[in-house]
Amino acid sequence: MSEPHRIRPAKLDDVEQIAPLVAELGYPSSVAEVRERLATLLTSTIDMVYVAVDRASQVVGWIEVATRMTLESGRRAEILGLVVASRARRTGVGLALVSAAERWAARQGMTSIAVRSNVARLESHPFYEGAGYARKKTQHVYAKSITND
Repeated sequence: MSEPHRIRPAKLDDVEQIAPLVAELGYPSSVAEVRERLATLLTSTIDMVYVAVDRASQVVGWIEVATRMTLESGRRAEILGLVVASRARRTGVGLALVSAAERWAARQGMTSIAVRSNVARLESHPFYEGAGYARKKTQHVYAKSITND
């Protein structure tokens, strides 16, 4: 029996199905906003977005991975976003998306990959640990609105 889903690079045509998943992740955004973001990411050489599609060709998950350069750590890959539709959770979609991100990172010459997971996302912590990720630290994230004067 074949997998109930397949992983492929995202396309701009996927935006109508990706946008509700962005909201499911907790970041409500319009289709237009997601389209603009995805269009930028699809032309980037340091970012990659994969989608998982089911047998009916419906997007049931997505992952964004990027390479980052920092003074303290050098180059590494980082998973910046991952969501699986509630109807497709616990079917292997998340792990398949993470595996695709890891393969992409390896092709970019990366030797490590990291992910940040909100402490409130209790179900994601055992998921990442089960996928071989080790918790390195807990941190606070601060944000501030700024204006362009």
